[in-house]
Amino acid sequence: MVMRERIAILLVLNFILVVMPFNVQGVDDAPAWRSNGLDPNLWTDGPVPEDTPMNTSYQGNAVLVINVTYHTGLLSDEVTGNITIELFEQWAPITTSNIIQHIESGLYDGVFFHRVVNDFVIQSGDPECKVIGTYPLTSPQCGGGGTGETIPLEHDTNLSHVDGAMGMARGAEEDSADSQWYITDTQQHGLDPENRDDGGYAVFGIVRNGMTHVRDIASTPTVTNPGSDQGIQNPGPDLLGRPIQEVRIDSVRMLGVADPDGTVRFGVMIDAGDDFPTGKVLSATILVMLIFTVLLITRIDPPTMLDEDTLVTFDAMLVDEEKPPE
Repeated sequence: MVMRERIAILLVLNFILVVMPFNVQGVDDAPAWRSNGLDPNLWTDGPVPEDTPMNTSYQGNAVLVINVTYHTGLLSDEVTGNITIELFEQWAPITTSNIIQHIESGLYDGVFFHRVVNDFVIQSGDPECKVIGTYPLTSPQCGGGGTGETIPLEHDTNLSHVDGAMGMARGAEEDSADSQWYITDTQQHGLDPENRDDGGYAVFGIVRNGMTHVRDIASTPTVTNPGSDQGIQNPGPDLLGRPIQEVRIDSVRMLGVADPDGTVRFGVMIDAGDDFPTGKVLSATILVMLIFTVLLITRIDPPTMLDEDTLVTFDAMLVDEEKPPE
């Protein structure tokens, strides 16, 4: 066995023993937004903090942004802005996966907030709530619609209805959440499961920036004020809390991931397991380096030791191929 073959085998064994535990996968497994690290220190317009785990931003959590357009009053100018929300994927994996899927399909683009209650919640996420012609003309099913695919009610003790919490609206049945969601305007712990006899509502995220827009939307004039004693059940096709002027969601998109450690922004590659792409990127990088190394070694042939017979034959061939002297 020549030296280059021994080196190649050693490299392959090194790859199996060292790199494989990193769970090598292609970089394409993760969407592009997972590679966009966001600095939580730049989020300055958040909700009133409470001493709960939700007050901390966690490395790698998905972050979405809601682009909104609205009027703060009947005679006010139009306002546009962004509401940035961190999703707690580690505590609400089913619910956050459902929301991300709807966002990436564009389900929420162009819908409006069909229910707002000052000092309680702002509610949206119904694909039936789109303007037909001129607002407030819309589908008669606005407020009671969805995709038709429900998810189970998901709770975690780390999640509660703090100020700025994002949760899932649902029907009378516990496992009836679909696409509608809400954001709390002030803390609403009366919606937490331990404070209700109907299972409560699932929290899965929190506003990190743009809480001013949540407050303004919650206080916009409405057709009627339903109060806060009705819970967050999908109210059906009625006008309870319907804004007099449209509060439109221009788009909802995945913005990136929370990056308090800077590992995504500054390219510090660590193995974070299956939940984060950094380990996969590291593994893919090592694999590429390994392949290039093997190719380089196999392309460089070591000097061949020529014995005496080979030298004689080689010289004879040269003599035979020489042209006769003129």
